[in-house]
Amino acid sequence: MPELPEVETVRAGLGHHIVGRTVDVVTVLNPRAVRRDPAGPAGFAASMAGRPFTGAERRGKYLWFDLDHDEALLAHLGMSGQLLVGDPDRPLSPHVRARFTFTDGGPDLRFTDQRTFGHLMLSRLVDGVPAPIVHIAPDPLETAFDPGAFTARLRRKKTGVKRALLDQSLISGIGNIYADEALWRAQLHWARPTETLRRGEVSKLLEAVRDVLTEALKAGGTSFDALYVNVNGESGYFDRSLNAYGREGEPCPRCTTPIRREAFMNRSSYSCPHCQPRPRNAHF
Repeated sequence: MPELPEVETVRAGLGHHIVGRTVDVVTVLNPRAVRRDPAGPAGFAASMAGRPFTGAERRGKYLWFDLDHDEALLAHLGMSGQLLVGDPDRPLSPHVRARFTFTDGGPDLRFTDQRTFGHLMLSRLVDGVPAPIVHIAPDPLETAFDPGAFTARLRRKKTGVKRALLDQSLISGIGNIYADEALWRAQLHWARPTETLRRGEVSKLLEAVRDVLTEALKAGGTSFDALYVNVNGESGYFDRSLNAYGREGEPCPRCTTPIRREAFMNRSSYSCPHCQPRPRNAHF
């Protein structure tokens, strides 16, 4: 699933290509694309016609595009969603779920989603954030993020630190890949109980999270899955810089101990047995 760097890369590209333009026609090609919009496919398309895109925003893994009348077009890419801009006369992929044309006749916007887990919906804004995602915490790169409040909430939890990093109500935008990378940098095992973390360890972890996300942004995100591309169809390159994730059996870049893979929440966690020793009182 795209995480913060991938979603931010898409947001920045769309901000350049569609903000300031007015929607002409929206065609919903698969009703699942707007399944969470109460107006349904026809109502969604009618409500979007003639609307100007005035801004492109993001919180965590969600994108939204500011419209008029204190509303927004909210988008979640799911596992395979892509928002692609291009020549309106190019062939239509069978995986395009919704298509937006614009009154200027320029490049169109296509929501492509092979696995159909993503979605689009119109939403009212509450203090500048779409109503369905007001419960999602600020991400660590937002000015609204409060490190002190995060530290206090994290240490009050009784769970493993990786589970906490994936809790979007505590901190948003971090998924499996970047959690493993940040924990490797902070030299913390993924099952370390949050209530045992010292303030200095949380500060070190937050620094690692920000560093990993910032470096991934510069690389255009991570492209383990060929379905992740930016608005021009280009892949990200951060996977070339990963130290732990997906490196089972390879030498740890810090100490050369082989990276281990462990089962975690129907997924996998990658860590160094030497640099990230398993705690005795771990939360599994």
